[in-house]
Amino acid sequence: MNEKVNHASAFRLMWHEIRNDWFALIGLFLFITIVLVVYIFGYFVIDEAAAGRLNMFTMNQSPRAGFPLGTDDLGRCMLRQLILAARNSLNIAFTVTLGGATIGIFIGLLMGFYGGHVDNVMMRIIGLWGMIPFLMLIIVIRTLIAPQTWWGFSFMMIGLGGFLMMSGMIRVMTLQQGRLDYVSASKTMGTPNVVIMVREVLPNLVSIITSGLTLALAGNIGLETGLTFLGFGLPPGTPSLGQHLGYARDSVVLQNRQWQWLPAAILVFVLMLCINFVGQALNRAADARKRTV
Repeated sequence: MNEKVNHASAFRLMWHEIRNDWFALIGLFLFITIVLVVYIFGYFVIDEAAAGRLNMFTMNQSPRAGFPLGTDDLGRCMLRQLILAARNSLNIAFTVTLGGATIGIFIGLLMGFYGGHVDNVMMRIIGLWGMIPFLMLIIVIRTLIAPQTWWGFSFMMIGLGGFLMMSGMIRVMTLQQGRLDYVSASKTMGTPNVVIMVREVLPNLVSIITSGLTLALAGNIGLETGLTFLGFGLPPGTPSLGQHLGYARDSVVLQNRQWQWLPAAILVFVLMLCINFVGQALNRAADARKRTV
């Protein structure tokens, strides 16, 4: 029996699990819709400079014609600010997730495939690094460096440990794959290790990688939102979902100006819910004991 799994079969399994789960299917459709709306309007429709201008005549107005979600304390349209905030937060989440996954997959493959001293040394380094509280480390470095752009903040999060979860996951799966016959046969035939890792082992990890990406994406959205809410995320004045939620720290806004923070809270909740439903379906696809086929 051929123990390798190709890309097509892995994606067919994932799509089958999503298609047969109404919550996952609706969640995937809703998530894609939100992302498309946010990026199309955030980059091609809304003039960011104009949307950020102060307007004293429209300060703190409740939703009405022309301002569907009202205005903030600077007179800016909350709908435009929400789209820009979601764009920045998603930029960070996607960048940290994909960047961390790329580094994590590379490190995990090396540790799991070579094992021995390579695995021991790298595990000691990662273990020591992982002992440092990630959130506290980000807060300290953010206070010292204070990146002024979303991509600077993203690279900081990746470098401080955004790759640890994926590297550990890939290491374990690669160790399991390394004991299978197809890897031994490839080594016997003289196939270079790099080719074995990239062309033979990595395709068998597609399901678990995709599942891990969904978990990491949800976690990174929550992490950015939480850090910005606490004042350790993006610089003040840069729209983000955490900044919008931060408006609720003012008791007056919390009680009387719900339009300034509630839409962001609902959007974060919907995004997390969508990713969670899709992630559950992908987890089933990655685990043969839970699949529906």
